[in-house]
Amino acid sequence: MSTQVEPEPGSAGSTGPDAAPVPGAAPEPKPAGGPPSAGPGIGRMGALGMPVEAARDIRSSTRRLLQRLRGDRVGLLAVVLLALASVSMTVLGPWLLGRATDVVFRGLREGGASGIDFAALRRVLLAVLALYLAASTLQYLQSYLLAGIVQRTMYRLRADVEAKLNRLPLRYVDRQPRGDLLSRVSNDIDNISQSLQQTLSQLLTSLLSLIGTIVMMVVISPLLAMVAIISIPISLWMMRTVTRRSKVRFIQQWGHTGRLNSLVEESFTGHAIVKAFGRQREVEERFRRTNEELYRASFGAQLISGIIQPLMMLLGNLNFVVIAVVGGIRVAAGSLSLGDVQAFIQYSRQFSQPLTHVASMANVLQSGIASAERVFELLDAEEQSPEADPVTAPAPRGRVEFDHVSFSYDASRPLIDDLSLVAEPGQTVAIVGPTGAGKTTLVNLLMRFYELDGGRITLDGRDIAELPRAELRSQMGMVLQDTWLFGGTIGENIAYGNPGATDEQVREAATATFVDRFVHSLPAGYDTPIDDEDGVVSAGEKQLLTIARAFLANPSILILDEATSSVDTRTEVLIQRAMAALRSSRTSFVIAHRLSTIRDADVILVMDAGRIVEQGHHEDLLAAGGAYATLYNAQFAAAAAEVA
Repeated sequence: MSTQVEPEPGSAGSTGPDAAPVPGAAPEPKPAGGPPSAGPGIGRMGALGMPVEAARDIRSSTRRLLQRLRGDRVGLLAVVLLALASVSMTVLGPWLLGRATDVVFRGLREGGASGIDFAALRRVLLAVLALYLAASTLQYLQSYLLAGIVQRTMYRLRADVEAKLNRLPLRYVDRQPRGDLLSRVSNDIDNISQSLQQTLSQLLTSLLSLIGTIVMMVVISPLLAMVAIISIPISLWMMRTVTRRSKVRFIQQWGHTGRLNSLVEESFTGHAIVKAFGRQREVEERFRRTNEELYRASFGAQLISGIIQPLMMLLGNLNFVVIAVVGGIRVAAGSLSLGDVQAFIQYSRQFSQPLTHVASMANVLQSGIASAERVFELLDAEEQSPEADPVTAPAPRGRVEFDHVSFSYDASRPLIDDLSLVAEPGQTVAIVGPTGAGKTTLVNLLMRFYELDGGRITLDGRDIAELPRAELRSQMGMVLQDTWLFGGTIGENIAYGNPGATDEQVREAATATFVDRFVHSLPAGYDTPIDDEDGVVSAGEKQLLTIARAFLANPSILILDEATSSVDTRTEVLIQRAMAALRSSRTSFVIAHRLSTIRDADVILVMDAGRIVEQGHHEDLLAAGGAYATLYNAQFAAAAAEVA
């Protein structure tokens, strides 16, 4: 073991914070300047540090969302053709009904009721019925195809988001409110799906209906068509004015939704702590404030966007009145037939309906685009450095070297500066030091959860930056102070460390780590379902399960972060024996707070402010009377005082 640390205590590096914890590890308290908290303290900021009220590029998000639909070009073409055929048939309906009116009116004028050509009338009405039935069938097929296109698009979007999350560095996740991140992955994508499902078909049909209706109105009467068309620019101006005001509200709405989810996730994850310290009222007040902010943003968005539809209905009714008056005058003058006026009045109604539908869809569409912006922000986040190409490597021996390593979470506050150490194969390296010393940072860097600012770390002589992360981490087993179990059986949780393990191997690992003792007391044994939140197993038993998981993984490097903190004294002795056997042929890094547990370590590293200030065996360090002796004596003096 060798170490080289050039900077002296008291230099710039001594002010750095401790690391963010390994995922699942119990975090050490961090002084100011450490990795930003993912809690509610950044509540008014977006997940990328941008205020939610900041201007967003709506057009860019809309374009990117529509581009994702292009994966189903053939289906989209079929949807457009079906919509075109359906709308064409629907648009012809009023014109045919106008012909039916002319047949009736002409018959009444020429010979009364007996003068009506009922055969011709029947043919026209049957044609209209067939036309509308065919249009409805085609519209159903259009909706069916579009539903499949939207859901396949959302499937691909979810897959892209999941893949993106796996490519994001731990630094990014540490800086995000977890509830907001979950909201982007679940709520926002669901909202995009619903928005597209509700608006795409309606917008396409409305646009084609508007064009077809204008064409038929021009054919019947160019003058009346001009009267109707005048309302289009007025309608567009009203929609643009209202949507510009409601856009910001929708962005705020989904930002507040993410923060509310973050608060709920934080409060219920730490529900026992909240109750233990009697902070329920404070949590309720924070929830009330956030909920009220969400209510105000949502209410404002719906109120402003809801104004569009009444305005469009008012404009449509005014347009209808003008057309009825002008059309009546034209009939009286003999310029138009009664059937043409009737058809035109129907077209005027059809003309206003698409505009009203588009207006009513504006709030749904804006809500979906606001969610799309949040999802695209996640997809655009900076990723971790690219993976190295897999190579064939010899069997790992477990030699680890930190070669002049430098690292900081904040460039202005260095944490680790020019640290060098070597851990030989099979050695147990204990890392101790005060809170904020940088102990867990070494583990984070070794696992490549964070990238180095300078220097390099090698495993068996190979730079870990040149190794695929999966290959690197497959050689390491971790047992953390904070346990993590997933929803499944006890056997499945143990086998998580080695998915290909047989039932016999799972039981051997459980026996070696004393899990087998309590499993037999459970009704279903190894098939007992558990998860991280239930009370089927105790905290100490959960920790034993994580130790069995690492045992089964059979790694070349073992990382232990206060791995026996939740077990009783008797079990701890047994676990220490099991760990001794587990570490016998492996390089082990042990982060220890209870110094009594690392007396037998081959080398003890004492860290302070990101530096190794002492190293050696337990007895030698005590005899030296330095930092380790101070920590050791202070710990046992405190224990003796508690007993007294």
